Amino acid sequence: MLFHLALKRLIRHGTLRVRYPDGTQQTYQGAPGPDAGMHIATPRALRGMTFNPALALGEGYMDDEIRPEGCSLYELLELLLLNLMAGGTHPAERAMEVWRKLRRRIDQLNPAHRAQRNVAHHYDLNGRLYSLFLDRDRQYSCAYFPTGKETLEDAQAAKKRHIAAKLKLDRPGLEVLDIGSGWGGTAITLAQEYGARVTGITLSTEQLAVARARAAEAGLADRVTFELMDYRAWTRPVDRVVSVGMFEHVGIDHYRRFFRVIRDALKEDGVALIHAIGRYEGPASTNPWLAKYIFPGGYSPALSEVLPAVEKNLLHVTDIEILRMHYAETIAHWRARFAGNRDAIASLLDERFCRMFEFYLAGCELTFRHGGHFVWQMQVARKPDAVPLTRDYMFEAERQAAERARQSA
Repeated sequence: MLFHLALKRLIRHGTLRVRYPDGTQQTYQGAPGPDAGMHIATPRALRGMTFNPALALGEGYMDDEIRPEGCSLYELLELLLLNLMAGGTHPAERAMEVWRKLRRRIDQLNPAHRAQRNVAHHYDLNGRLYSLFLDRDRQYSCAYFPTGKETLEDAQAAKKRHIAAKLKLDRPGLEVLDIGSGWGGTAITLAQEYGARVTGITLSTEQLAVARARAAEAGLADRVTFELMDYRAWTRPVDRVVSVGMFEHVGIDHYRRFFRVIRDALKEDGVALIHAIGRYEGPASTNPWLAKYIFPGGYSPALSEVLPAVEKNLLHVTDIEILRMHYAETIAHWRARFAGNRDAIASLLDERFCRMFEFYLAGCELTFRHGGHFVWQMQVARKPDAVPLTRDYMFEAERQAAERARQSA
C-alpha cells in the first residue's frame, strides 16, 4: 500500500497509529516523541491521503472520513507537522508542491473583481460568527503579548498601541489611510486615542456595514470614514498609511503595484506601517486546503519576495520587526473561544463548517508554533529621515499610550 510506505518514511519522531478502512491497524514509530492516532474511514479518504495529502487531510476531517483516535485533532496535526519539519517526506506531497509552485502566479492573480470575490469568501460570512471567537474589538490579526500573560483583549489593545507608535502619530489631525480596515477597530482607535483623521477601505460589504455603524456609535463619523474600495483605486495624498493583515491577500504578481500605491499615497514626509504574515523557509506556495476553503488567492510571502517590490518603488525601509510566537498565542485564544461557543456557531452555520474552522484554527496555530511562519511589521517612508534615527520614539509613545490606558481603565 502506497500510503503505508509513505508513512514509514514520514514518521521519524513519535508514534502514529492508523486504522484503515478495512479495519486493519498499523503503528508507525520513530524516536521517542508525541503519540497520536487516526482512523481513515473510507477508501475515498485513503486515496486522497495517498495522492494529495495536504488537501485530503482537511477534507477528510470536514467530511468525518478522517478522525483522530485517542487524541485531539490538534495533537494529530502536531505530530504530522513536527515530522514534516524534521525532514520526513511524503513522495506524493513533494510532487504536488512542485506543481503548486509552478502555478502559483496564476493562482494569485488578483485583479480587483477577483480580489473582492476572494474577500467575500471568508469575511462576508454570518456577521455574528466572528464576535463569537474574536476579542470585543474584532481584531482578526496577530495580537501582541509583551509578557505572554495578557488576555486576548489586552493583547489586541497592545497590538494597536505598538502599530500606532510606529506610525509616529505625534500631532493631532494627521490623515491616515487604513488599507484593509476590517471591522473598523484600528481606524476608530487611531481617531479616538491619537486624534487622527482616518479613511478605512475594505472589499468586504459585511465589514463595511459594521465599521460604519461602530464609527457612528462612537461619535466619530466626522473623523473616521469607511469606503468599499480596492487599494488600487486610492489617489489622494495622506500623512500615514497602515495595513494590518491585508497584504497576504495582495498576491505576488501585485506586490510592486501595492507599494507603488503606498508611495504615491504618502506625502513627502509620510510614514507607512505594513503588518503581515511571512515565512522563514523562502518562497513556497499556499497550503491547498487553506487556499480552497479559507483564503482563496492568499499567500504569506518570504521577506525576500517583498523587499524587491519596496526597492523598485524607491521607498526606504526604516524599520522591520519580526513577531515570533505572538500569532500562535493569539490563535490559541481563538480556538478556546471557538470551542466554548461551538454550539452557537453550529446553529448559525452547520457541523461541517465547524469542523472546517476547527481544522483551520488548529493548523494555523501549529504553523506559527512549529512550522516556520511568523508576523512581520515593516515601516517604510519616502524619505530616510521621516522618522527619528533610533527606536526610542516608538518605545516612549507606546509607554505613554499604555499609561493612558491604565489611567482610564
